[in-house]
Amino acid sequence: MGRLFSTISLIAVVGVAIVLSQSVYTVNERQSALLLQFGNPVRVVNAIGNDEAGLHFKAPFITQVTYFDRRNIEYDMLPEEIQAADQERLVVDAFLRYRIANPLRFYQTVRNEQGARGRLRSIMNDSLRGVIASIPSQDVISGQRSALMDRVQNAVETQVRAQDLGIEVIDVRILRADLPTTIAERVFQRMRSEREQEAAGIRAEGEQVAQEIRAEADRDATIIRAEAQADAQRLRGEGDGRRNAIYAEAYNRDPEFFAFYRSMLAYEAAIRTGTPIVIPPDSEFFEYFGAERGNQ
Repeated sequence: MGRLFSTISLIAVVGVAIVLSQSVYTVNERQSALLLQFGNPVRVVNAIGNDEAGLHFKAPFITQVTYFDRRNIEYDMLPEEIQAADQERLVVDAFLRYRIANPLRFYQTVRNEQGARGRLRSIMNDSLRGVIASIPSQDVISGQRSALMDRVQNAVETQVRAQDLGIEVIDVRILRADLPTTIAERVFQRMRSEREQEAAGIRAEGEQVAQEIRAEADRDATIIRAEAQADAQRLRGEGDGRRNAIYAEAYNRDPEFFAFYRSMLAYEAAIRTGTPIVIPPDSEFFEYFGAERGNQ
């Protein structure tokens, strides 16, 4: 009898423990919980904007708890080949960050994160193809990523809102957008040729401008030299005239002294040390050597 009572007591304790374990659940601050009764959602605990983390009670056995992450979730797409506006194909690698803003609607539409990834894959693919198809491949490759990503994110957000997935899109980024390896070299060669042609045109324009500048500078230099030479000739003429006027004035004041001064200048210019001079003694050149006081 005692052993039977002990067995019944043990079963009762175990049953109570099982009932209690099925009656409580814990939600941490990184989670939201959706309560389901017979598979039907009835309540959301600790949704974004509410602070309900901790221990909670539920009806045992008939209520199940499904947890959802409140943090930002990253979905990284596999690289896709997408055709740009100029018919070039690009390999695009992108990712998306989102969070579950409405766990109830999220559960009703996609059930779980795996279902969300499938739906987001389709949305991202459609958005990327729609945006990139309107842009030349060169603009995508050359780095106009900010405006491009804004357009892609707007397209993704529009579809997410239209489908009411209970998701809030945080960010959309394109990690890489390159040409496929099979055609990259051909496209790069064409781009290189175009840049070389542009460079040749710019150099030709620069050389033409340089020639025009050099021609203008040469013309200005010729004009400046001609004007300077004219000024020099004019100044020399004025100087010679002034010199002759001074000579004439000096001659009129004392013709004999002027003749003597001119002879001294001629002696200085003609007679140098060691220079032989053959000239008659009675030559006019030595007329001031005949007397101590000069010409008498």
